[in-house]
Amino acid sequence: MKNSNPRGSSEMNRREFLAGAGGAAVGLALLKPQLVFGDGANRKLDLGLIGCGGRGQWITKFFLEHGGYNFVACSDYFQDRVDAVGEKVGIPASARFTGLSGYKRLLEQRLDAVVIESPPYFHPEQIAAAVDAGKHVFCAKPVAVDVPGCRSVEASGRKATAKRLCVLVDFQTRAHPAHQEAVRRVHGGMIGPLVLAEAAYQTGPTFAAQDAELRKDPKNPELRLRAWGVDRVLSGDVIVEQNIHALDMLTWFLDAAPVRAYGTGGRKRQFVGNCWDHFAVIFHFPGNLPVTFSSRQVGHGYDDIMCRVHGLNGTAEAHYYGEVLVRAKDDLYNGGRSNLMYAEGVTYNVKTFYDCITRGDFANPTVAPSVRSNLTAILGRTAAYARSEVTWDQMLRSNEKWTVNLKGLKA
Repeated sequence: MKNSNPRGSSEMNRREFLAGAGGAAVGLALLKPQLVFGDGANRKLDLGLIGCGGRGQWITKFFLEHGGYNFVACSDYFQDRVDAVGEKVGIPASARFTGLSGYKRLLEQRLDAVVIESPPYFHPEQIAAAVDAGKHVFCAKPVAVDVPGCRSVEASGRKATAKRLCVLVDFQTRAHPAHQEAVRRVHGGMIGPLVLAEAAYQTGPTFAAQDAELRKDPKNPELRLRAWGVDRVLSGDVIVEQNIHALDMLTWFLDAAPVRAYGTGGRKRQFVGNCWDHFAVIFHFPGNLPVTFSSRQVGHGYDDIMCRVHGLNGTAEAHYYGEVLVRAKDDLYNGGRSNLMYAEGVTYNVKTFYDCITRGDFANPTVAPSVRSNLTAILGRTAAYARSEVTWDQMLRSNEKWTVNLKGLKA
């Protein structure tokens, strides 16, 4: 819920940045007529897939089941991965591109849109290149691993709107009707002024298979790329790459970014990579609203991805797998229970992407909140690494850029 309390120049800096992330001119523009009118309205959109690993291979079925798409090209650093996707969806060998720059050759093809499922480190560069090439973009979360990457993505979002292109970031809960209704009720005042909130991402080990792969030869740059999920720079660490689901729900419910954060964390599991496996962060949001966040991706026995907000008149809570509820003094909203969010949210987003392209709707409303939740995760990570308080403005001013060593990898 928005707070209107002025916070001086520091708050203005936050607002100015967030306005930049979502302040592009919004409106409808016409797509090329053959995509919108007459028989052309039903033609399929030609897609290129950038990133053919586990999720890249998995997500193709949702585009094909929709019925409005064809995959005509794919790219990945590794030949075995482009071949796996190519054989699965019928992409000819001549349209399967490899190497770090394979996506550039993909963008030279006759495509309407690209689906980006590469490691997060590469997202800003690939989104920008796709928009420059005149392609619509469907991109996995998170959009970036650092502040400069987030700035790049918000600039690409503005450019896409100006060029009449769609950019959709694939957060699943934001696409789900039950979560949308719960947020609408909180924003409408159903639980009254907010008092405090909490979010958590509690699961067992993640990326164990990648760790096992990397253990074969930890200094091998190609194995490091395959095991990107246990590499801090390639993934953004688990708070950015994984925990962002809970933090995205949090910033959505609060409709704000944090002012400052204090954090800690570390690692207990014996993975070869350098990612942490647990974080604990206290965020402070506008209006002196305190928020507790915790995550772990180690151990067994309890799993939940959730957000809960408490107001003077009630409480709202949403789970990635589980119930969505809003309880107030004089009202109750029960959005039911979903155990299939991972697939359901993608299905909604794939449909929305097609509808926006064919209707000519280039408002790109997912870009700004995706940048906001990404920066919130980065703030929590920064505070946890420092084990001290870090403000939003300090994080933006530092503009810390993460760089991965690509030596030994083929262009």
